[in-house]
Amino acid sequence: MFAVTVTIEVAPGRMPDFLPLLLDNARASLGEPACNRFDVLTDPARPDEVFLYELYDDPAGFDAHRQTAHYKTFDRGTADMIRDKAVKTYGVIHG
Repeated sequence: MFAVTVTIEVAPGRMPDFLPLLLDNARASLGEPACNRFDVLTDPARPDEVFLYELYDDPAGFDAHRQTAHYKTFDRGTADMIRDKAVKTYGVIHG
């Protein structure tokens, strides 16, 4: 498994516009062959922040995700709504 976490700081007042687009992207992502999980999480204490937890078969699956039409549409459509974004990836340690 290959895990991806994304923390997004949404511009103030833009969450009502941003969240439906993000949820559409998440649903479409779950239809990708290598995407096993795509969770969208929030915390009321941080109303302008969204946390994503994604699981792919491998790094190539994540790379393929970023090349899909639905991801590119989401990325372009929300660019002006995002103040900051941090992406971290994790691979399973086999030992």
